[in-house]
Amino acid sequence: MSSVLRPAVSGQDPLTPGKYRPISTHLAIAPPVSVVIPAMNEAENLPYVFKTLPDWIHEVVLVDGNSTDNTVEVARDLWPGVKVVGQRGKGKGDALITGFGACTGDIIVMVDADGSADGQEIVSYVSALVSGADFAKGSRFANGGGTSDMTPIRKLGNRVLCAIVNAKFGARYTDLCYGYNAFWRHCLDKIDLDCTGFEVETLMNIRVVKAGLKVQEIPSHEYLRIHGASNLRAVRDGFRVLKVILKERSNRRALRRRPHAVALNSGQGEMS
Repeated sequence: MSSVLRPAVSGQDPLTPGKYRPISTHLAIAPPVSVVIPAMNEAENLPYVFKTLPDWIHEVVLVDGNSTDNTVEVARDLWPGVKVVGQRGKGKGDALITGFGACTGDIIVMVDADGSADGQEIVSYVSALVSGADFAKGSRFANGGGTSDMTPIRKLGNRVLCAIVNAKFGARYTDLCYGYNAFWRHCLDKIDLDCTGFEVETLMNIRVVKAGLKVQEIPSHEYLRIHGASNLRAVRDGFRVLKVILKERSNRRALRRRPHAVALNSGQGEMS
């Protein structure tokens, strides 16, 4: 096994020997891994975030949401090669979409900037992807997961919304509104993200199921935010998540009402 630390050449078979990225004593991968961190005024939390990131990742993409503190300077001090991208719009969804577009890795990992996620868990996500999954979805309620940062009302809301998604889309999720996920870059072409707020995570979870992608849940522990206050508002954002669910369900029904359109295109290759 080679220990050459460099990205795989574009178009190269991932199984081609000689250019593996060692992760641990029993795991090595060829695809480069990009980590996207959306941040706004998180200078105090970034040292905790970067401290847990594995040194074998290909790149860190920090999406700065017009911070008024020294978030960008701290990030550059902590990870000299960090790629900083300025966010033009607003909202977590907009930040993530911006970050995804700046990634050059074959695998993309989403990590929050508040210190609630343990970067050492990334190896579990990557392991799931190189073992055959398209989308590795973090879950605080899968066996082995946990959370130190959810109020009873948020837990109840998450459970209810998760049950609705499972029933309406045929998913088998144990967690819905969690932002620690990883996926192969090609998934972006199939889920076509188009929302700007916290509900982006729910939209991703729904669309990967609708696209028929292989999903594997990864037990994850969510820790308390270290500094500052979250912009999440349980009731407001809960309704936004519900709105996304209902919209995606309506879109699915609309597609089912177009059997003739599908039939007409069935002999002309896949529909776009």
